[in-house]
Order: sequence, then structure tokens, then C-alpha cells
Amino acid sequence: MFHVLLGLAILSATHLDSPVIASGATVQKLGGGFAFTEGPANDALGNVYFTDQPNDRIMKWNIDGTVEEWLKPSGRSNGMAFDKKGNLITCADGQNELWSISPKKKITVLVKERNGKLLNGPNDLWIRPDGGMYITDPLYARPYWKRSPEMQQSGQHVYFLSPDRKTLTQVTSDLKTPNGIIGTPEGRFLYVADLGANVTFRYRIQKDGSLASKQLFCKLGSDGMTLDANGNLYLSGKGVTVFDRTGNQIEHIDVPEAWVGHVAFGGKDHQLLFITASQGIYGLQMKVRGVY
Repeated sequence: MFHVLLGLAILSATHLDSPVIASGATVQKLGGGFAFTEGPANDALGNVYFTDQPNDRIMKWNIDGTVEEWLKPSGRSNGMAFDKKGNLITCADGQNELWSISPKKKITVLVKERNGKLLNGPNDLWIRPDGGMYITDPLYARPYWKRSPEMQQSGQHVYFLSPDRKTLTQVTSDLKTPNGIIGTPEGRFLYVADLGANVTFRYRIQKDGSLASKQLFCKLGSDGMTLDANGNLYLSGKGVTVFDRTGNQIEHIDVPEAWVGHVAFGGKDHQLLFITASQGIYGLQMKVRGVY
């Protein structure tokens, strides 16, 4: 276990007039020494699980500020989210699968293939209120794959896994490289970042899982994303950029690493913006709460 105190290092100027950042708050380094961090997901207590994908492990940041290795090997897990039963759903990129990991670390494979072929490489996911799941499936060839690095499916798409977890349906067909994904808590809208085209779209979610009313939300792509209780959308990449619900940029958070893979809210008060940024993890106290 790595014992890392919250507030290990102060790394940015204060944001006194920000609509989302707590007055006087600064980006703080919570831990380091990783290869590439991704996929933060908070549990009911505010602890945040995240992946160190090249090292094939899932880590856990505890609300007391400590960091520990939670699962290794982890299927090269990437994006993650907790379901209502407390299972950690992960995009297990090692075998191009979707996994459910129980609190006791029992692994169940939810998606193994589609139409007799592997997926390209499940990357990120969002679980809607009824348990149905949206999964992005871009192609990023991995050095650890034993399969061909070529495209496995007809393109790089978003898929919907039905609430009974029996049917996987393709729900987009015109995206270049779908990556970050998040939906609104009531299940009405879905945001999907097309990182290859450097844009983010908003869709209206249909009951059967299909998507309608595609709308350009902002001209910025994202590796991972989250929402706060005011409906603001947080995109990751070169730092963290925040847009209000109308698509106007309202904040940018600089992070002292080349790339931010993902963001989530955690901590006891659910007002700590947890940032996975390549070799380090960072936190920033917010004046708004996350919705997940």
C-alpha cells in the first residue's frame, strides 16, 4: 500500500471566481509512479477505483488519502463504473471483453464477442438507471494483444447491452473514434466523445437503447468524462475542460501532465474531482457535487 496524504502537493493557481471550483482550491497530487491511469469509478463511500492499465491492475484511492492495489491481473481494465449491486463493471481490454467484478473480486464475463468476432477494444462505459449499458469500442492496437491488431468489427461504434445483459446492439455507425461516454442521471441524454474527430455529441436515449436526435454539443473530444449535479460536463485530455449544459465552456483546469485520461467525483462529500493523468492521480475540491 502506498500511503499518500491528501494535499501531497499544490500544483496550480487558485480559482477564486470559478462557477465550479471551490474558492481557493488548488489541484493536488494524490499519488504517482503509475504507467498510465484511467477509468476512475467511485463507490458508495467515496473511495475511487482506477486502473493502471499497462501494469494490468486496478488501484483504489481511499478517502483517508491512502492508495492500494486492489486487483492484479485485471484483464487490462480501462473504463469502469459501479452498478447498483456494487459490482465493478470494467472494459477488460486484454481480451476485448466486458467484465463484472463482484466486491469479493469474482469475475463474470458479460460480453465476449459480437457476431462471432471480438470487439475492437472496449474503452469506456456508462450504466443507465435500468441497468442497460452503453460501451464505446474504438480501435487502439495494444502490444499485449495476441489477436490481430486489425479492425474486428465493421467500424468503431457504440454498443448497448440490454438490462438483462443478453443482447448487444450497435447504436452508432458514423463516429470516427468513440471514446469517452456518460449519460444524465435520469437516463434521458447520452454524451459521446468522438476523439478522432475532436468533437462531442449529445443524443436522446430511447427506451429500447437506440439513440436519436444527434446534436453537436461542443467542438472538443474527450478520453473520459463526467457530470456534476448542475449538469456541467467535464471532458479530459489536455487538462480538464468544463462545459455547461448548453455547450458553453465555463472552466479549464490545468494538470501538470501531458494527458488526462479520465475524471470522476469522489471523496466523503462527493465534491472532490478525481483526475487520472498518466503517471499520477490528482484531486481538486469543487463547489459542486458529482452525480455519480
